[in-house]
Order: sequence, then structure tokens, then C-alpha cells
Amino acid sequence: MSISDSDSSSYGADCKSFKQISRERLLHEMLRAAKTGDSKSTWKVLIMDKLTVKIMSHSCKMADITDEGVSLVEDIYKRRQPLPTMDAIYFIQPTRENVVMFLSDMSGRTPLYRKAFVFFSSAVPKELVQDIKKDTKVLPRIGALREMNLEYFAIDSQGFITNNERALEELFGDEENNRKAVACLNVMATRIATVFASLREFPLVRFRAARTLDATTMTTFRDLIPTKLAAGVWDCLMKYKKTIPNFPQTETCELLILDRSIDQIAPVIHEWTYDAMCHDLLNMEGNKYIHEVPSKTGGLPERKEVLLEDHDPIWLELRHAHIADASERLHEKMTSFISKNKAAQIQHGSRDGEMSTRDLQKMVQALPQYSEQIDKLSLHVEIAGKINRTIRETGLRELGQLEQDLVFGNAGMKDVIKFLTAKDDITRENKLRLLMILAAIYPEKFEGEKGENLMKVARLTIEDMRAVHNMRMLGAQPDTKKSVTGAFALKFDLHKKKRAARKDRSGEEETWQLSRFYPIIEEIIEKLSKNDLAKEEYPCLNDPSPSFHSSPFVGSANHNPPAHSMRSRRTPTWARPRGSDDGYSSDSVLKHTSSDFKKMGQRIFVFIVGGATRSELRVCHKLTGKLKREVILGSSSLDDPAQFITKLKMLTSHELSLDDLEI
Repeated sequence: MSISDSDSSSYGADCKSFKQISRERLLHEMLRAAKTGDSKSTWKVLIMDKLTVKIMSHSCKMADITDEGVSLVEDIYKRRQPLPTMDAIYFIQPTRENVVMFLSDMSGRTPLYRKAFVFFSSAVPKELVQDIKKDTKVLPRIGALREMNLEYFAIDSQGFITNNERALEELFGDEENNRKAVACLNVMATRIATVFASLREFPLVRFRAARTLDATTMTTFRDLIPTKLAAGVWDCLMKYKKTIPNFPQTETCELLILDRSIDQIAPVIHEWTYDAMCHDLLNMEGNKYIHEVPSKTGGLPERKEVLLEDHDPIWLELRHAHIADASERLHEKMTSFISKNKAAQIQHGSRDGEMSTRDLQKMVQALPQYSEQIDKLSLHVEIAGKINRTIRETGLRELGQLEQDLVFGNAGMKDVIKFLTAKDDITRENKLRLLMILAAIYPEKFEGEKGENLMKVARLTIEDMRAVHNMRMLGAQPDTKKSVTGAFALKFDLHKKKRAARKDRSGEEETWQLSRFYPIIEEIIEKLSKNDLAKEEYPCLNDPSPSFHSSPFVGSANHNPPAHSMRSRRTPTWARPRGSDDGYSSDSVLKHTSSDFKKMGQRIFVFIVGGATRSELRVCHKLTGKLKREVILGSSSLDDPAQFITKLKMLTSHELSLDDLEI
């Protein structure tokens, strides 16, 4: 029996979104394929390992799996009940341990299952295929043996992660452990490549070149991370060209590989969209939010878990809206609902002012026919209310204004010190995030005693300052003549004018005053789409075919924004015109979500090693509408600020002392 690659040509050809294709491959190519052929059992068992169960859960609901004839989902490493009359579908990684477990299940006189349909998440080593072929008892019991080449988590309609949660530590840490780093990059490369196998896309591969200060500076492993990852992805793609049926032989899309050093501010600055605020300010586990609902029996309130995801139309509409805009729209929705429903008006009574969450929950009980609609609405009213309370109670608006002013060169060191000394109620994490933004713009301010003094002003611990200190590993390398722990090598005059980390683009498109910040990948993707990225800084791994850049679908959007001063400052205001189509408003989001992919140009893939942010994912949605090209963001992980700070602290293996802050 020969191992075959799952043929997804029919899905790659259709104009569907990235996540739709991933879902349909799992449901149709894998689960539905096991229904045909010599399979006689109506219901099947689905067996997965720890990674593949997450791959499946990010793309499919349990109801989807059941609809395809799966009655039971099992963990390959747990003891399982024999079901000799049922067929089993194995969706597993191609590891020796998994193959041994599979052979153990299906060997002997009485196997656990009648027949096995085996689907591997990525390419199977030849020696493991030989192990399967050698077992003559198992071989006749195998209904299918295929490589799915789907080993990523589809976290969003336009986003995926490779689940390398320790990538930042293993690749940027101070431990010189190249073995771990190489292993991490190999896994990452394999998983990125499976995205292109799934979509039947062959990319033009570009990467951020190593940054060497001069010819005498030695290039480190850290400098070469995008280069090495690009080479790893390329190796996998070359194998796909030979082994996967209908895999393109010329470029069909673009892939740009970056790392976290490209933008040190995006992971820690406060992002003011509804989505980002939920994950930043609320105690959520992934997309899971827990809230209280009235008991149906009249007892104590019950705790209920809900998932904030694409299946919720209100979430889909509001997630990229500014929190103030989201709150206003929720109020409008509730007002509209009450005005259109007489029963709701009676329940609401003659009271003026806002309805509380309790009022909404009572309305659900009084209007059972609208329960799902009001449930969703009351959930988001509650969440938005909680976020707005937190913003008020923690003085976040003033802090957010200072963060924006720092980034755009409208504030400097003195403003930060004044803020820290005047505000006693700012949380430790928020003070740390402010200092991390300052360190990204003014690294010299944290050398020696200066860093120690800033730590004292902010009343932060040495452990907190480890995060600031470790930012050097994501920026320019320290001077090699100094000690390894001498944090920053660059020298600047203390009284030099304020520095801007971003060009203020608020005059180019209407935006909120607290949302002027944009991740640096926004500029990079726009330049990539226009073929304006410098080849020296972002070289191509493969020479594009002569017709690639002349294609009407590449860089077809002609955008010439007006020149805008880096120093320009808008009048501070919470408000902006409601009718603007900036890619963030809820109308715009819905419009772009339902875009006809047939009219889209070639896809753009951007992969960030070391973790991506929600602001970067938002930008990919925005640019999809603006550039008329589906922009897909990939990363080793998707990190909220607290997660990023924790990971950053782990870059240094030794205990940090005050001496480490000295030159």
C-alpha cells in the first residue's frame, strides 16, 4: 500500500476564505472520505492526539463532526474501549509514538476497530511508512493512509498559528542552544508549508534580511531567523511540487516572513478595539468568556461559558470597532429592538436611561421567542459595560493618550516621569507597558543608573524590569565590546528633540484619537502589494516568474495617500464621523467579511516569528478590503499583552540584578 496525499484540488479551486477551506478539508476530505469505499459502519470513532484535536477544534464544531458520522472522539494516548464493529478515523501527527499506538490498536487477532482510515497532519517519514507496511496483520485493516498536510490552527477567518508557544524564548533567548532553535524552526517551517498545501498555493517567498551594522559585525543566529525559516518553508514547498497532485508550479501568491523585532510596540500598547479590549481587560481564557445568568429555577445566578467567535454575528460586526463605537452601536441595537417590539416596550416600562444587564435578562424570560437575539445582545452590553467601567476606574484613557503621544513624537521622557509621579493608581502592568514603549523609542534612557531610576519612579520590581531589559534581544544587538548584559548600545543626547516611532496617518483616514497607532506591518503590507518593498531589506528566495508582477491581480490597488507631517496633531476627540469607511467600522467589517473572493487578487501571507497581536490581525482584515487581496496573518502564537510580557521575561535564564541595568 502506498501513502497518498489527500487531494484538495476541488477546494483550492473554489473562491473561499482561508478558514472555510481548512474546515472543508477536515470535514469533506477526511471525515466524509471515510464514509465511502469499503466502509460499512454508519458511525465511526475519531481518534486524535493533543495537537490534532486542537487543529480540529479551531476549524470545526462538534456538531459538524457528528454530521459527518462520528459518534465518539477519543485521545490516542488514553485507554479506549474496543469497538470491533465500528471503523476508526485516525487524525494524528506522523510521529513514531503515534504510529506505534496505531499499530498496537489494529494488530493481533482482535483489533480495537473493524477498519482504520489514517490521516497524517504532515508528511510521514519513509521509515514510519515502512513500519506500517511490514505489519501484515494491520495492512488489510487499513481503509486509507494519507497525508492531509494540515498542521496549523485556523484561529480566524484570516489568521493561523503554528502553536510554537515557546518560540520567543527558544529563538531570541540568551541561552546559546542552537539545537532547540533549529528544531523550533523546523517544526514551524513544516506547519507553515501545510497552509500552502491546503490552499494549493505556491508563494513567492520573501523575508526580512539580517540586520548587520557594518561589515565587521558578526551576524548572529537571531539575525538570521527569518532567513532560516524561509529556507525551511522553501524545502517543504519543493517537495510538495513533486508529490502533491495539482500543486502549482509557478507563483500564485506572496509570503513575507518577519520576526517580532519588526515592531516592539504593537504587543504592549493598548489597542482600543472591542476585540483587543476584551482580551486585554477581561479575565478570558482564549475566546471563552464566563458570565452570570439568572437561574431558570429562581435560585442563585448560574455561571455560563460563551465563546466570542465568528459564529456570533454581533461579535463579527463589532470586534474591530473602537470600544466607544461598539458601545454606541450596542445601545442603538437595543433601542431599535425595544422600539420594534411592543412586549419589549411594556417590559422596559416608562423608565428613562440605560437598561441594566439584569433588565435585559428579565426581558429574555418575558420574551422567550426573542431569547437568542436578546441573549446575544445582553451578553455584549454586559461585556462593553464591564470594559468601560475598567477604563474609567483605571484611568486608562489618560494613559492611552500618553502612549499615543509617545509613539507619534508628541510626548517624551519628561511627560512619562510627570505621569508616573502624579498617578498613584496606575496598575503595575500598565506602568511596565508604558516603560516598554518608552524603551522601544528611547533605548538609551534605560542604560545604567537611568534605568534604575526609572524603575524606582515607576515603583517596579527587578522582575518587572527584566521585560524592559530583554527588549534589547528584539532590537539592535548590544555592543560586543560591552558585557552581554549591557542592555542598549545606542547613544543619544539626553536633550535631543522628541522622537516619533510612527508617521501620523490620522490625516489620511478618519480615526479615533486613541487609535492613531498602527502596527508597522500595515505599511509593510501596503508596500509589498505595490511591489515597493526594498529588495535589499526584504529579498526574494525564489525569482518570480516573468508574468508574476505584471499580473492584474498583484498590486492592482492604486493608493496614493497625501503626504502628511510626522508632527501633525489632531484636536483630541473621542468622536469621529460615523460614515467613514476606514476598515474598522462595523459596516465596513461586514462588507469586507462578505466580500466576493472571486474579485480578490492574489493572496498575501505575512508570518511573524515570536508571536502576533490582535492589532496586526485587525490590520490584515482592513487591508483585505483596501487592497482587494485576501491578507492572511500567520504566527508562532497570538499573544495578548500579559502573555507577551511573561514570554519576554523568560528570554533571560539568569536572575536579573541591578548590576544588569548598568553599562
